[in-house]
Parts: sequence; structure tokens; C-alpha cells
Amino acid sequence: MKLSFSKKIMATALCVAAFAGSAQAAEKVYRLKMAETWQSNFPIFGDTPRNMAAMAEKMSNGRLKITIDSANKHKAAFGVFDMVRSGQYDMGHSASYYWKGKVPNTLYFTTMPFGMTASEQYAWFYQGGGQELMDKVYDKFNLKSFPGGNTGNQMGGWFQKEINSLEDLKGLKMRIPGFAGEVMAELGAKPTNIPSGELYTALERKTIDALEWVGPSLDMRMGFHQIAPYYYTGWHEPGTELQFLVNKRTWDRLPADLQEILRVAMRTAAYDMYIQSYHESAVNLDKMKSEYPNIQIRDFPAEVIQAMQAANTKLLAQKAGEDPLAKEILDSQADYLKKVRRWTNISDQAYLNNFDTK
Repeated sequence: MKLSFSKKIMATALCVAAFAGSAQAAEKVYRLKMAETWQSNFPIFGDTPRNMAAMAEKMSNGRLKITIDSANKHKAAFGVFDMVRSGQYDMGHSASYYWKGKVPNTLYFTTMPFGMTASEQYAWFYQGGGQELMDKVYDKFNLKSFPGGNTGNQMGGWFQKEINSLEDLKGLKMRIPGFAGEVMAELGAKPTNIPSGELYTALERKTIDALEWVGPSLDMRMGFHQIAPYYYTGWHEPGTELQFLVNKRTWDRLPADLQEILRVAMRTAAYDMYIQSYHESAVNLDKMKSEYPNIQIRDFPAEVIQAMQAANTKLLAQKAGEDPLAKEILDSQADYLKKVRRWTNISDQAYLNNFDTK
């Protein structure tokens, strides 16, 4: 009986220890650090990682806490890729096409000229194999990348002089990142990339002649209309998707439930940014018309658009011919666009063609 009683005591003690251990593990707090490309208090872009962090903390009952360092703190707006890859930061919020100089295949996951709209691109990411291809590119760099917020269709940029022909692009110094910069270079322009905090000064001091940023949602706050009155409609970024980067070692040490919470928080914050950006563009466009009549909204001339499309097609063929993975990504995007655009044309486009709400 004594032996039996001892065994019962031991079993009870083990159960208590196991319960205490599991409870302690469940209550463990994971503290992650995120670096963002944007300056502190940057609207919409900066709101998105903070919304994500707040959701993740609430859904995890405080077990997942994410602090965010802005570019003015870590001093490396375009260094987020390397800082997250090395483990200096656990996470990042930026745009995939900023890394094209070091990993060319990253640029396809932000947006492509004459490519998919935001809704089409989300469908490709989540249902058409886009996320799997993004995993394929980032895996070898100890990174995971997730959609991080869409601006919707972006405007073609602010110009100090009107664009009337292809000749007006020759020698034009323009801030324009991603594949669109390569298209502009093909047409004789001189593209460059500049962090957001330096854009106004560069345009004011004529270091550049033109720039594209986002659209009315953010451009009005930047004051570009004060020094560049010509505002052109878009062609280059029809559905610009930012990104959340996560260090793979950080991801792997998170419990499965926190991984899922983080995944859901990132996805929700990304879509919330699209809603916020769309709303702000509508509000600011209305303000632009009433308060800033000097702004002249223009479409690029037909010959310029045609030349851009031709240059884009040529460069895409070159990229696909140089790298099998680039070809796989570009073929996936082209095939999906062909399929999804049929639906867009007989749904959204047909609806818009039937009504005039100007």
C-alpha cells in the first residue's frame, strides 16, 4: 500500500509539474523588433505595421509584442532587407522592389507596369501561386515575405514640365523605383530612387525633374504640388503591394498559434491599408480640385504610353531569358493576368463603362 500511495503521489506531482510547465509556456511573451523603411509618424504606410502589431498583441492576449523602429532611428531606410536577414531585427516593413539591386527577382512582388490591379494581385498572391513563388525567392535569404499593404493604382508622377512627346523624357531625372525605372531608362530618362523623407527637397532643389510617389492619399501631404504642377495618371504601379519581412529563425521559434496570429494580423493590416489608401485618395482628390486649381492632371500622350508598353515588353522578355526563376514568376503573372482580366473586364470595367459619375 505504501508503494502504491508513493506512486500516486509521484504521478500527481508529475501532472502538476506538467500543467505548470504548459501554463508557463502558454504565457511566455515573445518580443519582436521591426524596422520600417518609413520615417516616424508617416501616414498610411507607417500606420500599417502599427495596426498589425496592435492586432497581434490583442489576439495573442499579450504574448506577442512588436516594437517598431522608423528610418530616422535605425538610419537605413533601404537597409531593412539586410537588417532582418541578419537578425538585427526580427521583422521589417518595406517594399519588395527596393531590393532589386541585390536580389533582382524580388522586384516582381510589389507591382509591375501595365500589370495587375490590387484586387487581381491579391487574388494571385493568395489563390494563384504568388505567395509560393515569393517564398521561393526569399527562402534562400533566411527570410519570409508576406503582402504588407496596397496603395491601389498609383499616379504617374509630378512633373515640373509638361510631357508632350518622347523627346521630353530624354535626360529627365526622375525618382521612380522598380521595373518602371528600367522602362524609363530604356526611353532615355535617368531614373533614381530616393527615400521618402528626401523627395520634396530633391524636387525643390532640382536634383530631380520629376518624381512619382503614391497618389492623392499621400502626395498632398508631401507638398509636391507647390513645385511641380503637372500630375500624370498612372501606368507603372497599378497595384503597389508593400511587404512584411520576417526573419526565418524568428518565425521558426514562434509557437504555431502565434505564427497563425501573426499571419492573420499581417493579412488584415495589409487589406486595411488598401481601404485607408483608397479612402484618403478620394478625399484628397476632392480637396485638390477645390483648393489647388493650379494642379493640372494629365494623361501621358498615346505615343509615350505605346513606347512605354513596347519597352516594358522588351525588358520582360530579357529578364525571362536571363533567369529561369524570373521566367517562372513572370509567366505566372502573365497567365494569371490573362485569366483574371477577362473577369475584370466583364465585371468592374463593364460596370464603369455603363455609368458616368464625373
